[in-house]
Amino acid sequence: MVLYVLMLFFIISPFFPATGNPHWFFRTADFVRLQSLFIQLVLLGLFFYFEENYSAFSYALAIALIASVLYQLYKVFPYSFLFPRRRSHAASDGHVSILAGNVLQTNTSYPQFLAEVKRFKPDLVLVMESNKDWENGLSELENNYPFTVKVPLENFYGMHLYSKKELKNVEVKYQIEGDKPSIFFDYYTDKYSPIFFCCLHPAPPSPTENETSKERDAELMITGKRIRKLDKPTVVCGDMNDVVWSRTTRLFKKMTGMIDPRVGRGFFSTYHANYFFLRFPLDHLFHTRDLYVGKMIRSKNFGSDHFAMYYEIHHKKKVKTPENPKLNGEEKEEIEELVDEGKNNT
Repeated sequence: MVLYVLMLFFIISPFFPATGNPHWFFRTADFVRLQSLFIQLVLLGLFFYFEENYSAFSYALAIALIASVLYQLYKVFPYSFLFPRRRSHAASDGHVSILAGNVLQTNTSYPQFLAEVKRFKPDLVLVMESNKDWENGLSELENNYPFTVKVPLENFYGMHLYSKKELKNVEVKYQIEGDKPSIFFDYYTDKYSPIFFCCLHPAPPSPTENETSKERDAELMITGKRIRKLDKPTVVCGDMNDVVWSRTTRLFKKMTGMIDPRVGRGFFSTYHANYFFLRFPLDHLFHTRDLYVGKMIRSKNFGSDHFAMYYEIHHKKKVKTPENPKLNGEEKEEIEELVDEGKNNT
């Protein structure tokens, strides 16, 4: 009987996000798809091992669970290393590298993070959850990264950016919530026009943060609308507090035409760094189609609850920024609804 109840729950729960309910309880199923998929397979094995008297109900239960497994595989398989990876055959006429990491405000392992910076030697270092203590702990970075954007906060949403080269058109914006910043800037490579960067860290839907995903979803949509007005190479990166197979992130990619370099490479789960079974891919990078990611590496554990991610981003030679994808009326309406709900919820 207990096995039947568990099977029934894991048949239904993967579909919770499809209801469109923004409450954290319904959105959690998106975060734990890999974990729940594993549990589903275990339940199937237990069912076929222990079931003796097959009935119409037990057959239906098993078939429904298999269907739920296939649904979850459809969601997550493109982000596994088994999925065919699209490789760029275009030559590079300029590149920029970035190490982006949520360092955990209460973490004091500054030397370990600095060691990761020295290991990767990126052009840009993006630090999230950074406060004044982290600013002081990373002060030696300014010897090699003299151009900085510093937003130290004590609410676990501070953000610091360090660059080897001068940044242009820098903006610190609070797009939805007045205490959660985003950083925007232009980065000029040696041989090409600027690459526009959007560095985000919206709050997640959770019992201890925002009750719903409305604020996070709205920030992604507002960023997407801004990108649609641009005509230049663009990168969006940071701790998005969302998974790439969620409806909101897929809508964001649809409206911007951006690419997720994870596809065909692996999940690169970045949280939680200390618990193998409870890891989700929450830290993302998306880029327009005139760019490609050469290297993509997850950092070592440096005391945070997140791993950092290193990306080497190239501009494709003789490739122009593509036009915006077309959106249908339903998609346009959903985008505006998400923005309005996020703004009205703050």
